[in-house]
Amino acid sequence: MSQDHEPVLKGIDVDVPSVARMYDYLLGGKDNYGVDRAATEELLKAVPSTKVLAVNNRRFLQRVVRRLAEDHGIRQFIDHGSGLPTQDNVHQVAQRVDPGSRVVYIDNDPIVLAHGRALLEENENTAVIQADMRDTEGILGHPEVVRLIDSDEPVAALFVSVLHCIPDSDDPAGLIKRVVERLAPGSCLVVCQLVSEDAATRDFVTDFMDKSTHGNWGRVRQEHEVAEYLEGLEILEPGLVEVSMWRPDSEIGPKQLTQEWIEFGGVARKP
Repeated sequence: MSQDHEPVLKGIDVDVPSVARMYDYLLGGKDNYGVDRAATEELLKAVPSTKVLAVNNRRFLQRVVRRLAEDHGIRQFIDHGSGLPTQDNVHQVAQRVDPGSRVVYIDNDPIVLAHGRALLEENENTAVIQADMRDTEGILGHPEVVRLIDSDEPVAALFVSVLHCIPDSDDPAGLIKRVVERLAPGSCLVVCQLVSEDAATRDFVTDFMDKSTHGNWGRVRQEHEVAEYLEGLEILEPGLVEVSMWRPDSEIGPKQLTQEWIEFGGVARKP
């Protein structure tokens, strides 16, 4: 890693689990620490479907980006809470459809910034910035966002498996509304988050993750709360669903078979 990344890495706390690094571990990545692996293994003991859920969630992201690029002509993507780079990232999927597609990744974990910059050094149509996804004005005014994103053209704003990291006090529904207000007509919102209709599961996972991450967590919610995020928008087919059921590539594709908690969401279009 180049010296340019060293100041970023100094900000990494290896003693506190990171949601981004736990997700990386679930996907079989190597950009995680012992504390992340230990926390994830404890979570898997109580909610064993978590690993399958993470894999299906990643495949959902890839399908969504491809469909938005192929079927809706979207060429601009802002990935809020993007997490660590893995195979078939947003820019790779979008740029296979059109090499001119432009992508901005946003995450507040410094290790994401370091690894993302290394990955994207030679890709002029892609950038990664370290920012809090709740800071809509700061993000949209960031020089890299201004350079890459044309505010007069449709954008896909991605909030994939991140809104459960935002506590109710920070109003995740309000965040979505602020972003929608700033997007051009024809833009799309991709939203999904962890939900459970079982109160015991919601309470356990919420408490476990809140303690493990030292408060960098929000809440496992219910399906109707995710639907409220997208009120007033046109929900694209097949609606809001468990994400492995969103336009699967085939009838025999992997599905989320256990239902203790699921990743629930879909895609909405701004009229």
